[in-house]
Amino acid sequence: MAAIAHRTDSVTLPPGREIALEGRGTTFVRELPGPPGAPVLMLLHGWTATSDLNWFTAFEVLGNRYRVVAMDHRGHGRGIRANRPFSLTDCADDVAALCAALGVDRIIGVGYSMGGAVAQLLWHRHPDLVAGMVLSCTAANFNATTRERAIFSAVRGLATISRLAPPPLRAMTALRIMTGRSDRYVRQWAYGEVARHDWLAVVQAGGEIGRFDSRRWIRDLDVPVAVLVTLSDEIVPLARQMALVASLADATLHEVEGGHATCINQPERFVPALLQACESVTARLPPR
Repeated sequence: MAAIAHRTDSVTLPPGREIALEGRGTTFVRELPGPPGAPVLMLLHGWTATSDLNWFTAFEVLGNRYRVVAMDHRGHGRGIRANRPFSLTDCADDVAALCAALGVDRIIGVGYSMGGAVAQLLWHRHPDLVAGMVLSCTAANFNATTRERAIFSAVRGLATISRLAPPPLRAMTALRIMTGRSDRYVRQWAYGEVARHDWLAVVQAGGEIGRFDSRRWIRDLDVPVAVLVTLSDEIVPLARQMALVASLADATLHEVEGGHATCINQPERFVPALLQACESVTARLPPR
């Protein structure tokens, strides 16, 4: 069984620690050893979340089958604090630096929403590191319609003036992430998680998501990939998720009925589909 460290009666988490990445900064990582010789899953969380928020419902199930590593992206939670603007390419390079620090030479990138963009960039920039990918609630681009362009333009403008998120914004973000969770403690815990953010970096990350576009090169993906789509997603439209599937000739498709926060609010639907997606990738890995 996965070695889960009990944090509270309501939320259980694996052991965590800070790791200094040479020349980059210090990040926060949770790890589960998994069975001997198991493939390594690198869990990459979504925008405004943390690794704990995004994956706490899945840690134990995944840890029974795989070695699991989950990091906070820069500016999010206890992730790297930097003196330069947030970029998704930096996030991808942070993952590569973390793998070097851990002595890991091959991973399966498991990306959720923004983390899916990071996973794609990780393969694009560090192809020898990525053995496979699971892309969930994500897309090859997020900025195609007039409405989306207006939203991301506003986010980029806000980034120039934002330094700290006032308590109402932190509370609103936690509430959005935890919609559907009735347990009061977990909601309070979520508020504490988002309160850790460097909100200037988080707002900048929103602008970076709007600029992300992998359509020119994602068709060249040459590793096993599974795509998990959320059928009622209010953040990343289903059509955008299915366009990603269509661009990947050999991807397996895994459907979950639920919205963008289904990983948190409907784990009974999300976690089995996530495990199935991971298994579909590992089943196609070449022998080493």
